[in-house]
Amino acid sequence: MLPGETLQKKFEFARRAGYDAIELRGHGGFAFRDRLGELRRAARDGVPMPSVCVDMRHFFGAFDPELRRDAVAQLKSQLSVIAEVGGPGAVACTPASWGMFSRRLPPFEPPRSEEQDRAVLLDGLAELGEHAAREGATLVLEPLNRYEDHMVNRLEQAVDLIGAVGLPSLKVLADTYHMNIEEDEPTSALVKAAAHLGHVQVSDSNRFQPGAGHLDWAALLGTLDAIGYDGHLALECRLRGEPAAAVAAVPGFLRRHDVSVPA
Repeated sequence: MLPGETLQKKFEFARRAGYDAIELRGHGGFAFRDRLGELRRAARDGVPMPSVCVDMRHFFGAFDPELRRDAVAQLKSQLSVIAEVGGPGAVACTPASWGMFSRRLPPFEPPRSEEQDRAVLLDGLAELGEHAAREGATLVLEPLNRYEDHMVNRLEQAVDLIGAVGLPSLKVLADTYHMNIEEDEPTSALVKAAAHLGHVQVSDSNRFQPGAGHLDWAALLGTLDAIGYDGHLALECRLRGEPAAAVAAVPGFLRRHDVSVPA
C-alpha cells in the first residue's frame, strides 16, 4: 500500500503523511520468518513495526486438522518474529478463518457443529496465547463479517473466546469495516469490549479508505478515546483515487474527526 522499494523508504513516505508506524503482512510458507534479515535492518534504521497481520489461505480454525496445525505453526513463527522486531507491545493479528465457510451462502450448514467449532478455536487460542506470552507479544483475534467467516463475527463473540481461555496475551481486534456489517451499534460494541481490546484496523463502510464511505468517524474515534484505547489505528483497506494521495490523506482525515484532538 505504501510507495517505496524498502521498508525504510515506505516509512519515509508514511512519516511525511502523518503515520507513526507500519503494519506488516505475514504471508504463509514462513515467508515472514524468511524476511527477518530485512526486518532487523529496518528496525535498526528506526522503522516502527508494531504489528503483523496474517495473510494466508487457511487459519487456525480450519476444518482440516493438518491445515490447523500448519496455521498454528505459522502464527507462532509470526509471533516470534514480531516480538523481536516490533518492540514492546508487539501484536500479531489473525481471524479464526477467512473464506472457509459462510452460513449465508450455499450449502448453509457447515460440516462441523458449533460446539466443535468452539472446541477447535479454544484449543488453538490456548496454544497460541501460551506462545505469545513466552515471546512477550500479543495475539489479537479479529471477528470477520458473516460472508467471510461463520464462527466469529462480532466483538462479543471474540471476547467470549478470549475470556474462556483466560490468558492476558490474547486480546480482540476491532475492524471498522466488519463492525459496520455485524455490530448492532459499533460504539456500544467497542465499549463492551474495551477491557479486551488490543488492536484496531480502520477502513470505511465500503472497505475503501476512511472518508470514502459513510461511517461516523467522530463517534468511533470519540468512543476509542473515551474507553482509553491508546494503541495504533492500522489502515487496512482498498484505495479509491490515486493510491499515494489516498494513503497520504488518511491521517489528516482521522485527526480532523477525532474529537479529542484540539482543532
